[in-house]
Amino acid sequence: MKKAKFFLIGLIPGLILVFFILNKKGASCSGYLPNSRVIAETLSKEFRYSEDVKNGMNTYKINEKFIKDSIITKGKVDFDRSHAQKKPCPDYVLTYPEKNPSYEITYEKCEETVTLNSLKKLRNLPQKNN
Repeated sequence: MKKAKFFLIGLIPGLILVFFILNKKGASCSGYLPNSRVIAETLSKEFRYSEDVKNGMNTYKINEKFIKDSIITKGKVDFDRSHAQKKPCPDYVLTYPEKNPSYEITYEKCEETVTLNSLKKLRNLPQKNN
């Protein structure tokens, strides 16, 4: 019983110390999940937009910043409908937001570029009254 007591006396402060050190450095395990890896790789490449996406951006009144900072960054890759193993450029279907998606984007992720092929609005968002 004494050994367990000494073990816990060292373990608990050690865990707390490690937690605070990693928390300050912004360390997180979420970057290892497939969705996070695909999104991080996507955002690191040069973006190209098909005519369909450009027309959709005009129709839905959204810009490149919204696509990168919201739709892609906070979106969820639908791996069931994506072709992640396709060579040379895998293609992905991404929905945003994760729950009750409003937008769907399909894109190809090549070695140096990402080409957005389609942008669909899945449902109408509530309008803000000013």
